[in-house]
Amino acid sequence: MGLWKCGIEGCDGRFEDVESAVIHQTTEHERHECKVCGTIVPEGYFAIRHTFEEHSRAEFVRAYDADSSAVREREDVKAAVEEEADLERVVSDLKERGAL
Repeated sequence: MGLWKCGIEGCDGRFEDVESAVIHQTTEHERHECKVCGTIVPEGYFAIRHTFEEHSRAEFVRAYDADSSAVREREDVKAAVEEEADLERVVSDLKERGAL
């Protein structure tokens, strides 16, 4: 797969691998407060993962005033990251850095 974009609004970061993109999102951007439950999570992939593993699609749509295309976009990002990334390595790296 080509370069991975950070994907966070206002950031032009591009990375050779998905792991670097997720680590960047977690360490270089502000945390995100879930509008459904108030939990503070890293921005980017981890925020998407939290939302879709902890809440229903309907809760996401209501809380974020989103539509079905926003749901599909985030589901596609989540699936692409999980298909490509060594998430155990990412989590281990982030824990070593004190970022998780």
